[in-house]
Amino acid sequence: MSEEHVAPFMEHLIELRKRLVVIVVAVIIGMGVAWNYSSDLLSFVERPLTGKTYLTEIKKSAYLKVKELAPALYDHYKLEKDISAPPRLRPLNYSAPMEPFYIQCKIAMLAGFILVLPVVFYQVWLFIAPGLTKRERRMVVPFVVAATFTFCVGAMFFLIIIWPVIINFSLSYEAEGLQSWFNISAYVNFCLRLILLFGLIFELPVLTLLLSRFGIVSYAFLAPKRKYALLASSIVAAFHADLITMFVIMIPLYLMYEISIWVALVFGKKKKPVEDALPGEAL
Repeated sequence: MSEEHVAPFMEHLIELRKRLVVIVVAVIIGMGVAWNYSSDLLSFVERPLTGKTYLTEIKKSAYLKVKELAPALYDHYKLEKDISAPPRLRPLNYSAPMEPFYIQCKIAMLAGFILVLPVVFYQVWLFIAPGLTKRERRMVVPFVVAATFTFCVGAMFFLIIIWPVIINFSLSYEAEGLQSWFNISAYVNFCLRLILLFGLIFELPVLTLLLSRFGIVSYAFLAPKRKYALLASSIVAAFHADLITMFVIMIPLYLMYEISIWVALVFGKKKKPVEDALPGEAL
């Protein structure tokens, strides 16, 4: 490799290191801020273990409707016993001396990362900015705001909508001879990994918006590739063992691709119309 090629490559590495250092420092500061709230965050993640979630309220409303319309059916299947059951205490367990501390560190780290997302995305923008035009660099504020917002929406969508479904499905296997006994590391690591994954999934429309504005992708490029997107979504989801988790990952991931297609159509770079005939060539 010639020297004129080595020098720019080294400059990119130095710039990348600079941006990574800023991101790491920002995450450490965010982690320090989030540390005091890590116990509250853990309690929020533990909520579905009580068995009382929004799914329970939906089921209760449906059963009460059955009681109103078909009392005999309601009594026959003893639905009253199902909806009147008190919340159960299912505490998380740990088997290593420092395990709860490490879990607290992980929760605080992810929470701190989310707190400093504007800094993270701004550093990403600064790294790619030298390759952009002056007009494209003006999109820094919309990019940082949109990327931060969509990541947070994805994380909250998972925690509020998807996480109770996964835990509720797991608890449905409890029986007289089969009881749940969740390890804190397995439980929290699984949750944190999916929070991060859903945040990244919801970034897809923002990434498509940028690429389409720069003319790199377009509606015509993305729309015919729906079957490949569905296949890719299935492959990504297949890394999770249970069927329910696979579906709750695959469906949002593919829906984000569909949204990205329409984002490219609406906000994509428009091609300039080609003149029918050049001056002097008119018939």
